[in-house]
Amino acid sequence: MLTSNTAGVATVKRLSMTVNGRPVEIEIDIRESLMDVLRDRLQFTGVKQGCSVGECGACTVLIDGVPVNSCIHLAAWAHGKHITTIEGIAADGELSPVQTAFVEQGAIQCGFCTPGLVLSTTAMVDSGRTFTHDEVRRELSGHLCRCTGYQKIVEAAERALKEATDAMAPDAG
Repeated sequence: MLTSNTAGVATVKRLSMTVNGRPVEIEIDIRESLMDVLRDRLQFTGVKQGCSVGECGACTVLIDGVPVNSCIHLAAWAHGKHITTIEGIAADGELSPVQTAFVEQGAIQCGFCTPGLVLSTTAMVDSGRTFTHDEVRRELSGHLCRCTGYQKIVEAAERALKEATDAMAPDAG
């Protein structure tokens, strides 16, 4: 459904997408960001509003498995896509391996940047690739954290990647 303004320009659109494995249909203003729709309209408050210009990474979600700054991504562009927020990472009330690595490495301070960092790390793990230390740092470079020196965050990401690689390796015995 499209609704037009007085100038005849369509401003409302029916959006269909999958969020955290569940189908969602919602009418949106075509000017709304994906962050606004997810956070304010669908109550996925793990999507944080930080800079609103795509610089801090707090609003990161996965769109078809790829990390995206949802504050600068129009909701209309998510039509037909699979969106994953931090709320969709844990399974059956259990932390994901990436979340566990962040907790166990002490990579969580105030928690504001954590959802975006966990989602970007999840995308790296899910890619099945091997990442060097510098590649991990580069992949996480779009995230700002005011509480840490990033070392524990990088260590958590590297731990999650190593654990995923080890889990896929055939038994040596």
